[in-house]
Amino acid sequence: MLRGLTTVTFWADDLEQARKWYAEVFGVDAYFERRGPDGRLAYTEFRIGDYQHEFGLIDRRYAGHPTGEPAGAVVYWHVDDLAVSLDRLLALGAEQHEAPTERGPGFVTASVTDPFGNILGIMYNAHYLEMLEARPGTS
Repeated sequence: MLRGLTTVTFWADDLEQARKWYAEVFGVDAYFERRGPDGRLAYTEFRIGDYQHEFGLIDRRYAGHPTGEPAGAVVYWHVDDLAVSLDRLLALGAEQHEAPTERGPGFVTASVTDPFGNILGIMYNAHYLEMLEARPGTS
């Protein structure tokens, strides 16, 4: 049975630059890294958000992932203000992939392509907020 999101992994041709870019996006530094046999950074990981979800970046060279088109699935992250979040991502060098789109009452999505070829989704998600409010110890 699926129990919940553990790690989302994106690909990068320049992992050092991707790590710096995402540290700026998330406002925290990566907490974990692995180096390849040649000593170069091969994988790095961040813990982010209310539940400290894991976000990993892997160097394409070590996994044989092709370069070119945006890579991977679109994973949407809840944001409190979609327009502000989208503007910030664009200011940091991302390119708009999908314009803000209402998906139903309380659900608005948008996505960007990061400077490393991955699609990063953002969403204002009413269900996410309901789940936060339902957590023990919150009001």
